[in-house]
Amino acid sequence: MTGALNQQLEQQQRERWTTFCKAVENADLTLSPDTDAARALAGAFGFSEFVSSSCIRYPQMAIDLIDSQDLTCPYGKGQMVRRVTPLLQAAVEAAPDGSPEQLLVPMKAALRTFRRREMVRIAVRDLSGISRLDETTGDLSTLAAAAIDGALEVLYARMCEQNGIPQSTDGRRQHLVVLGMGKLGAGELNFSSDVDLIFAFPSGGESRGGPRPMANAEFFTRLCRLLIQAIGETTADGFVFRVDTRLRPYGDGGPLVMPFDHMEDYYQSQGREWERYALIKADVIAGDRQAGRDLLLRLRPFVFRRYLDFGVFESLREMKRKITAEVRRKKLHGNIKLGSGGIREVEFFGQMFQLIRGGVLPTLQQPAIQTVLDVLAGEGFVPPEVCHELIAAYRFLRNTENRIQEANDQQTHALPTAPLARLALARAMNFSTWEDFRQALDHHRSRVRTHFDGLLATEAEQETGKAADSAAIAGLTDAWTASLSTAERRRILKEAGFSDSDTAATLLEHFKAEPGTRALSGAGRRRMDRLLPRVLEAAALCDDPETVLERVLHLLKQIQQRISYLSLLLEYPTALTHLIRLVGASPWIAAFLSRHPVLLDELLDPRSLYAPPKAESLRAGLARQLAAVPDDDPEYQMEVLRIFRQINTLRVAASDITNVLPLMKVSDHLTWIAETILEAVVDTCWTHLVAKHGRPTCTLDGKPCEKGFAVIGYGKLGGLELGYGSDLDLVFLHAADSGATVGGRQPIDNTHFFARLGQRVVHMLSAHTAAGKLYETDMRLRPNGSSGLLVSHVNGFDSYQMENAWTWEHQALIRARPITGDAALLDAFTAIRRKVLCLRREPGPLITAVRDMRERMRKSRLSAKPDRFDIKEDTGAMIDIEFIVQYLVLQHASDHPQLVRWTDNVRLLQSLSETGIVDSVTAHRLRQTYLIYRAAVHRLNLGERSTLVDGRRFQHMRTFVQRFWQQTMKTS
Repeated sequence: MTGALNQQLEQQQRERWTTFCKAVENADLTLSPDTDAARALAGAFGFSEFVSSSCIRYPQMAIDLIDSQDLTCPYGKGQMVRRVTPLLQAAVEAAPDGSPEQLLVPMKAALRTFRRREMVRIAVRDLSGISRLDETTGDLSTLAAAAIDGALEVLYARMCEQNGIPQSTDGRRQHLVVLGMGKLGAGELNFSSDVDLIFAFPSGGESRGGPRPMANAEFFTRLCRLLIQAIGETTADGFVFRVDTRLRPYGDGGPLVMPFDHMEDYYQSQGREWERYALIKADVIAGDRQAGRDLLLRLRPFVFRRYLDFGVFESLREMKRKITAEVRRKKLHGNIKLGSGGIREVEFFGQMFQLIRGGVLPTLQQPAIQTVLDVLAGEGFVPPEVCHELIAAYRFLRNTENRIQEANDQQTHALPTAPLARLALARAMNFSTWEDFRQALDHHRSRVRTHFDGLLATEAEQETGKAADSAAIAGLTDAWTASLSTAERRRILKEAGFSDSDTAATLLEHFKAEPGTRALSGAGRRRMDRLLPRVLEAAALCDDPETVLERVLHLLKQIQQRISYLSLLLEYPTALTHLIRLVGASPWIAAFLSRHPVLLDELLDPRSLYAPPKAESLRAGLARQLAAVPDDDPEYQMEVLRIFRQINTLRVAASDITNVLPLMKVSDHLTWIAETILEAVVDTCWTHLVAKHGRPTCTLDGKPCEKGFAVIGYGKLGGLELGYGSDLDLVFLHAADSGATVGGRQPIDNTHFFARLGQRVVHMLSAHTAAGKLYETDMRLRPNGSSGLLVSHVNGFDSYQMENAWTWEHQALIRARPITGDAALLDAFTAIRRKVLCLRREPGPLITAVRDMRERMRKSRLSAKPDRFDIKEDTGAMIDIEFIVQYLVLQHASDHPQLVRWTDNVRLLQSLSETGIVDSVTAHRLRQTYLIYRAAVHRLNLGERSTLVDGRRFQHMRTFVQRFWQQTMKTS
């Protein structure tokens, strides 16, 4: 059977080619059949009646395609426009006067001639394998855009001649904006597709300067109707593209074209989820490109919410249910676009993630589905193998779609039923038989169907195939929703596991009476009514269920008006499990999540939640995120930085309280986060100022510097001992020459440039935004403290440290290290630090200065209480150890320069031991004591408790430190 069909298919191809050759001969044209282009055209005749009939009817077109090499060579940028422009110009010359309607007749003929040639070219290149899928869909999209834009320009010019130029009320010229939706907007148009268009114009007003002025709305409505006729109307020559405008605001019942303000108001007040879904693929394809980009920016907040939009789950589920129901109702199983496992399901898979996460992850804000799937795999939201399978299936299905439509230039997605047509499709897809092709198609569709079916199923449904509440949940639902007596509510809670059911019942009743809870919308109430019983069930299993419940209810109080967060906890029970675990372990984490609920998304993936990235990964991740943010959007940059810090801090804290990370590693990770952010902040501020003011000239030791700016970290940042709430102690240095910046729009003095740079860095770090703040910064350790310059010249810093600095400033310098900036300047600081710390000092005055400073600090900070011990500030406590270390380094560094290599206390103690200044046993005990103190303070901070503890705790360590202090500082 297959052999006979093969012969029939080959015979059909030969007959079509013979007829074409006769048409060429009759037209007195010359055909070179042995060229690559001619062979490609001949091969396409076997698969496409559209190609063969077009070439037979228009042999001159076919010969031109062969001789021009357009069949074998890809088009360069702008080639489609260059093809259509002279045809449209000839149409204008054919109707030089008269109304736009009179111009339509030659325009339609020109556009259809253009379309015919280019569609034959695209089909031949695709069928012969010369072009791949992305080039084919790109060419089709470019063809549509060139035709629409070319026709629009001609019609707009003719209307302006007749009616004047449309202008805004303030006199600015107005032009139409044409948004391409769906596959056209994404640059993924299929062969015989219609084009979904939305029309808009910037603002109201009227046309001026013509014999018959009209209001802008009337002008552009008429222009749009003319454009639709030019492109979409069927004539004896066919059509260019069928035009569909039903995706516009209000659909068929709405105006054909709208001003920007009205369109924005519509989407913000009445826009529905399916319209968000549709606008994901929107792009400007014709008209005023810049105005169109401005419009899309205005609509972006509607499409991509600036938070993780888990509240869209129900709408997406409804859309998915409609897709599945349509397949059953219309019996679309043979439809490769709409059927089960078809193209639409692949697109829905990617666009679902775009709706939920696109506002937080800018790299998802793009229309091309294959790119979106790559991003999802790269970011870890979807397993890479799933994305690879979906992309492979998508490419196979889209190639099949094009080959089906190229056969007769018909908008169909149904697999052929006739045996010969089936074999032609299989051969066009490079399969020998229909059975081989169908097997590969079914394989791809089966994979798509599996991944599509798994979308939006709750974890419970994925595990059991159904979502059935337990009997315990049913009882706890009554405890939350039913009108029960307090006694009955206590009974249910006690049976569930709350030992102090009185407290639990009171917490529940108070939460129910909260104004925010009472004000929940209908949808919010339904989500809360489902979530609260699950919270109660999970809390009851904890060691201290009432405390956990109190913390979770406090969190819910903060987030309940953002019902998308309630949806997240409902859709992902694992997220709720990790939430209960973390807030039960640490009130600090509970408060942190309450302040930054966007972090709830991090609870979804324990692989990342309990595995904080190291320094290199942090830098790469932040760079990738910032690269997707426009340079002229500092507010968004600050938001990205803040969320980056919050996410990674949560990962460290989660790893900390679950003992995945020891204390020293916790500080390392928190320090890496701060260093990464500082580097990005400095680079961002530098780029902004250089663009405005030009580059400052800087010299160090007679050699030019690259940037001439450096950030020095002091205190806990410098000592690699950052905690969760630590400030950043910073000093800024520069190496500016005298003179002004070079190359900017507004040159300024070099020193002034660095002052502004320092101010912007501090502002970016400490400004409070909707996403919180990055860090509190403390700049008081700079030369002359708060009264000194914010950014010091490196030479002035050197002089100050050598001649004017107090002893306590040299103590601080021990814990200072370069963080980011110009490499030469960082090296210069390191040299200055080494020189200053290695100065020879008299023991007596040094001891007195260190001891006096310690006492002043103790008096200002210590809240002494009988029988209590402050782990940080008391005698024999943590800061005493730090002061001992600082004294010993300052006293002995002149003879032992290796002491100044490190900035953290643990390695400084090790260096003091290695140099013999402190014996190894004492150094070991001091080091262990210091680490134990630090760990205790760290745990107390996580528990949001005071560092004052029972005076009997740490008594042996405290006595040891006091004795060593007295011995070292020679006090009585």
